[in-house]
Amino acid sequence: MNLSKTRLIKTRLIKTRLIKTAALGAAALLALPGAAPLSYLDITVDQLRSPKGLLQLCLTANERSFPDCNDDPAARKLTARAKDGVARFTDLPPGQYALAIVHDENGNSKLDTFAGIPKEGIGFSRNPGFSFGPPQFAKVLFIAQGAGTSQRVRIKYYL
Repeated sequence: MNLSKTRLIKTRLIKTRLIKTAALGAAALLALPGAAPLSYLDITVDQLRSPKGLLQLCLTANERSFPDCNDDPAARKLTARAKDGVARFTDLPPGQYALAIVHDENGNSKLDTFAGIPKEGIGFSRNPGFSFGPPQFAKVLFIAQGAGTSQRVRIKYYL
């Protein structure tokens, strides 16, 4: 057998071993406790008073950053078109989350208020009752896990 043929066989053996090792490593990682697969969250928004503007969504697991996702590097924000009335968060680790939504009718990327009262619609996961200020964090928490989770959120308007 010549030298180049021997090198080719050795190279193939090394590649095969690397592939097998990588596959075993990936299987081992998936078998670890807590190595749950990433999921998604589908949101459907109900009772929008108009299809104008945007939906500003905030998803957080941190009570201190609820409802606006400020000061939480792990929080997820998403903007969707109001006329679609749907949104999706992808690559979501399993866990407990709270969702807040603003119907940003004029598209200025903020909740407009008058004398502290929202002029635009707001809504939360699990649709809790609320009147002055956002609902308690514990009342909006839901679990995201498995293949996917969904939330149907009713938007409430004050003005």
